[in-house]
Amino acid sequence: MPPTAPDPTAPAAAPTAAAADAPTSAAIALDSVHKRYGSVQAVDGISLTVPRGEFFGLLGPNGAGKTTLIEIMEGQRQADSGSVAVLGQSPWPRNVRLLPRIGVQTQTSAFFVRLTAREHLETVAALYRAGREAVDRALASVGLTEQGATRVEDLSGGQRQRLAIASALVHEPELIFLDEPTAALDPQARRALWQVLRELKGAGRTIVYTTHHLDEAEALCDRVAIVVDGRIRALDTPARLVASGSTTTRLVVPAGRIGVEAARAIAGVLAVTEEAGTVVLETLDAGPVLAALGEITGLQGVQTRTASLEDVYLQLTGSGTQPS
Repeated sequence: MPPTAPDPTAPAAAPTAAAADAPTSAAIALDSVHKRYGSVQAVDGISLTVPRGEFFGLLGPNGAGKTTLIEIMEGQRQADSGSVAVLGQSPWPRNVRLLPRIGVQTQTSAFFVRLTAREHLETVAALYRAGREAVDRALASVGLTEQGATRVEDLSGGQRQRLAIASALVHEPELIFLDEPTAALDPQARRALWQVLRELKGAGRTIVYTTHHLDEAEALCDRVAIVVDGRIRALDTPARLVASGSTTTRLVVPAGRIGVEAARAIAGVLAVTEEAGTVVLETLDAGPVLAALGEITGLQGVQTRTASLEDVYLQLTGSGTQPS
């Protein structure tokens, strides 16, 4: 359904005690939040605080509880127990006073498909009493100015994704929830959106972000929480999470340059695997191993890879499942 207009005359929902006591610096404060669906414990005692102005990433495999947790923050679902404060207020029961202050982009955003992209945004902006200049800014921010006169139903999938993001930004909210916003974008458009998001953060907006691109989370997020089975398995800056994870370096050698047994015989090599036409050597001390490789086969085409947020994610989730 198209977005529902917030009613500025409606009374604000009464905050819980925790919401009333939430620090003014916190955009989001959760304390021991639980949510169960039948026999499934979707959210199992999650506590976290997102300061105002932070770019916060929420990562985890399918079924981890991320969507339920975000819907609780947005006021779309009620937690079974625990306290929730968003911008110092309780989002549940549905708090219409919060609606103009938050922006939401989902993977299945609804559109006025018979309208042009500009008309769609003008309609959304009118719900929030935002002016025409806000529409121009939102279109430009996602690179859709030239498509403003195109009907929504004629936009490509990636262009619709960008329009969904513009719809979440058009009323210039304080707190923005973005659910895999770059999923349908080509690499150039994806990097362009990164800059938009950095500018939003620079303007003091708070962003709660889910993505299956772990390099994206590592590049953009101030902190990330990795959620597994309804619980936070790790919460820190990407750099600290990577530093606390594997300290090995992986040396990737094109296939045919060295055999697995010869690679294993090099002093300092901990493990050797074959992956997609390459031989991968793992070591704690890359210098001597690179020197030995240079003598055996030369270093042309050899790639050096240190630990990344993806490595940490796979260690914590215990599988090769990518986040959703």
